[in-house]
Amino acid sequence: MARLDDLLRALRAERGSDLHLAAGREPRFRVHGELRSVDGWSMLADQELRELMRELAQERHWAQFEKTNDADFAYGLQGVARFRVNYFVQEYGAAAVFRLIPEKIVSLEDLALPKAIESLAHLQQGLVLVTGPTGSGKSTTLAAIIDKINHSYAKHVVTIEDPVEFVHENKKCLFSHREVGQHTAGFSPALRAAVRQDADVVLVGEMRDQETIALAITAAEMGLLVFGTLHTSTAAKSIDRIIDAFPAREQDQVRLSLSESLAAVVSQLLLPTADGKGRIAVNEILLRTPGLPNVIREGNTPMLFSIIQSGRSMGMQAMDDALFSLAKDGRIQAQDAYLKATDKQRFETFLAKDA
Repeated sequence: MARLDDLLRALRAERGSDLHLAAGREPRFRVHGELRSVDGWSMLADQELRELMRELAQERHWAQFEKTNDADFAYGLQGVARFRVNYFVQEYGAAAVFRLIPEKIVSLEDLALPKAIESLAHLQQGLVLVTGPTGSGKSTTLAAIIDKINHSYAKHVVTIEDPVEFVHENKKCLFSHREVGQHTAGFSPALRAAVRQDADVVLVGEMRDQETIALAITAAEMGLLVFGTLHTSTAAKSIDRIIDAFPAREQDQVRLSLSESLAAVVSQLLLPTADGKGRIAVNEILLRTPGLPNVIREGNTPMLFSIIQSGRSMGMQAMDDALFSLAKDGRIQAQDAYLKATDKQRFETFLAKDA
């Protein structure tokens, strides 16, 4: 048994999300968004930490780490969880971060996400973007949507990730989990191949370059339902990010293609609950309407706010409105809502009450 397994079990027991290890520092857990030292562990020397890390890594991952000072992979601990692992080197030596991926996929119902997000599982085609900063729960939300598809439809689902995070059991769906570096050379070749693999649904773990973005749009245009992630905070910024990934001479064509393929954008934040005992997802939701393609073609992203406001009956909501509602209901702290809001003046009344 790897010696770090005890720390990973403790992380799960503490309901933490991440384990941080770094030479010259004591181990730390991230629990409800806050980092704290792990009781009973002292500072780890570089050589000691490298020996602990070596026990968990496969030969190819360790060879990559020694060659490049970076490695990404998944590690499974039976009965506890899977972990997304990143090895790297920092100022004082080796370091690692383990992100806990629950073995049991949490359902959309248990996550208590807006009903409009559940509707994405019933789409037949199009590009769905789930966006947000690192650690905002994008993977958990995507896994819940895919799980709903798995319980509802007989489809072939291809996931392309680096590394594979949530592993779905075949229920109604047939799954092909593909890990970049192990099962395929990269996101782009795997996405290109998915079209020839009779896929109905494709999950792209990260749309990180121009070629991957272009292939995802093309796959959606061809009739596949494609889910992808971006590290953007709003629907408008997500659309701009996709367009800006291309040279200026190609952007008009990309706007046209995106206008025909984009089905929805869900932007997500993960904030501490007001009582400090957990975290809650906050979502901005943009759904396809008859007016959306024209807004995208014209590059008039400021108009997206009006589309969201006029689509409330469909379940659309702006991020500031979602933050305001949660703060008003006392589910999150007013200060947290204020810091994440775009229109901060709107939240000053809450801050005055708390002062």
